[in-house]
Parts: sequence; C-alpha cells; structure tokens
Amino acid sequence: MNNVRMMTLTCVGVLGMMLPQAKAGDYSQKTTFTFSGPVEIPGQVLSPGTYVFKLADTMPDRNIVEVYNQDESHLYGTFVAIPDYRLKRAGWPIITFEERAAGAPEAVRAWFYPGDNYGHEFVYPKIKAVELAKANNQPVASMPNEMAANTTKPTKTMQEPHVMAMKKTPLKAQQPTQEEVEIVEVFTPPPTQQAAGLPSELPTTASPLPLIGLIGLLSLGTAGLLRLTSARWK
Repeated sequence: MNNVRMMTLTCVGVLGMMLPQAKAGDYSQKTTFTFSGPVEIPGQVLSPGTYVFKLADTMPDRNIVEVYNQDESHLYGTFVAIPDYRLKRAGWPIITFEERAAGAPEAVRAWFYPGDNYGHEFVYPKIKAVELAKANNQPVASMPNEMAANTTKPTKTMQEPHVMAMKKTPLKAQQPTQEEVEIVEVFTPPPTQQAAGLPSELPTTASPLPLIGLIGLLSLGTAGLLRLTSARWK
C-alpha cells in the first residue's frame, strides 16, 4: 500500500493499543483506539489518549464517521469518508496512517472494523489533501476547504444540518502532481462478484438429461395414444 503505514496491536509508536468494544457485525462498528502520540484527523489534531470511532446512524449512507472521547461524553467531530477495500480481512481493528514530514502528527487515512473487507477512508479538506498526496505520492480524497468547519461542531444536535451539507458536497481527488480530478477516476468501487472471480449467477446443480428423457417418454406416449385413437376410427 505504497507509503501508508499500517498500525496493529503489535505496533509501537503512535498507536499504543487498539481495543475493540463490540462484536463483529455491530451496527455502529464502535471501536476504541489508544494513541501514544498526537494524530491528525480532518480539521484537527487529537492529543495522545483514548478515543472511540463509530459510524453515525445516517442510513442509507454508512460512510459518516464520528470520533468521541473514551466515555463518549464529548464529540470531537463528524467526518465524511469513502469506502476503502482490503482483500484480506483482519481479526482485529486496523487503522492506517498517511506519511508526514518529520515531527508532524501522523494523519489517519482509514479505519477497518474487525472481520470487514470494507473500511472508511477519511476525506480531508483540499489544502491538507494536496499536502498529503504529495508527501505520500498517491491520491487523497478531498472536499472544499470551507467544509472543514462542519466536522467540528460541538454537539450532535448542532451537527445534523452540517452533516447533511457535508454529504451533499462534491468530493474530488488530489493527485501527487497537485492535479485535481474526479474522485471516481482514482478511487474505484470495491470489486464486484464477477471481478472477484465469483459467478454472477448460481451454477446449475442438476443435469438436463432427466428432463430430456421425460420429454422423450411423453412424446412416445402421445404418439402411441394417437395411433390407438386413429385405429378405433377406421
């Protein structure tokens, strides 16, 4: 995955430990992360400590992420994300980081819930996305700079209209060359069943020979019945 650093339970450094707080398949995908150093999320930097990541209840859109303090009494922000895909599922939470300049807080790239192929890649304000794309030499999803303020409203009541505005904002992708392109040009959808080598239709589970045989028997029976009827009328 190019220069993206993946932190797991065995890593030492920014991510001290990761403690899943819910069973796999939990609707909110609630996960607790403890960071031993500062980390950056869109629009702000989190101090070392323990934080809760979870999905907002915004059906049908499941790519709105909320970040809370450990006891969920304070909402740090609500963030737009795009689907991220991993071929191999992990049995523990995974969080990936963008490479940054020496001394700068590492920026969270994506978060994966245990047992899921599909994760949530954070969308950064354009000015930050341009910086990250250049530093990592790979595209970074972006939103207009003015939308960054909508991620850090202090309460869920105040968040609701801002979340709706963020969901409607056009998303782009910033290239390492500082070129801005449509997001679909560089962030392809997760593989379909066919692309993943799975059949698009269920396989045939029985041979057609018995059916052909039955049709043949019916044909013979019909022919015999016609001959018998014809003989009676002679």
